[in-house]
Amino acid sequence: IAHKFPAEQATTVLRDIEIQVGRTGALTPVAKLEPVTVGGVVVSNATLHNEDEIARKDIRIGDTVVVQRAGDVIPQVVSVQLEKRPRGAEPYDFPKTCPVCGSHATRETDEKGEADVVRRCTGGLICPAQAKERLKHFVSRNALDIEGLGGEKIELFHDEGLIRRPADIFTLQERDQRSSAPLAERKGLGKRSVEKLFAAIDARRRVPLDKFVYALGIRHIGETTAKDLAKAYGSWSAFRSGVEAAVKGGKDSEAYADIDNIEGIGESVVDALIDFFGEDHNIDALEALLEHIEVQDFERVRAVQSPVTGK
Repeated sequence: IAHKFPAEQATTVLRDIEIQVGRTGALTPVAKLEPVTVGGVVVSNATLHNEDEIARKDIRIGDTVVVQRAGDVIPQVVSVQLEKRPRGAEPYDFPKTCPVCGSHATRETDEKGEADVVRRCTGGLICPAQAKERLKHFVSRNALDIEGLGGEKIELFHDEGLIRRPADIFTLQERDQRSSAPLAERKGLGKRSVEKLFAAIDARRRVPLDKFVYALGIRHIGETTAKDLAKAYGSWSAFRSGVEAAVKGGKDSEAYADIDNIEGIGESVVDALIDFFGEDHNIDALEALLEHIEVQDFERVRAVQSPVTGK
């Protein structure tokens, strides 16, 4: 029998609820708490998951709440102490528009007509919050893995207008050489770190097909799905042609069925591909990016010779 200690809990006051917008447009509520020590760590933020969870627990701003660290890691609000609720506390009204770009925020419905628990911004690439998160995803370890270009630098460069879309990463050095305020002269950067950053960017001008598809940050396409697509098509040109045919033909087309029939791929993935490649601003960003990088064909792992090879 395995025994596990119960998560340590603490009580504090919920000062505010902040909405964060992720890469796929998901609006995530975060509790801003009066700092409290839980399991030896000072906690001032905690996840509230989604709007249904807030309504189910009837969490209101000003409430005294019980907090714990799930698995001794992620802080979460467990419950509300109703007897300590301040007079006049109103139920939380979850925003119906994106707090960053003002676009409508909707809850998708599945084939059964059930609403998704997550509300999403419909702004896409015009939403600055999504653009930042997509850029962070693009340079992340499992995508292009550009060393030295982490979340903080993406935030900084995006806010200063230096990097607004993926192609800007690969023109950064060229623009920096013409700039009156080069990066090497900025506080906290320095000549050596900037040289290393540019070298890391140059090292990623050739990228494998599966990593490139994953790096695009298309909804429902994780590492495994990107690899399945890359394996099925082999090259970027074949993949793009197949998807563009599905965009033109729609759900009843042969091209749509061809993608749907790939092992491990379902309708949600095909629909996400069509949504992405059906948007002109995504195509523009993609064309600009492809001027600076080369997408390599997918390399299939060759089986070693054995009595069952090829059977």
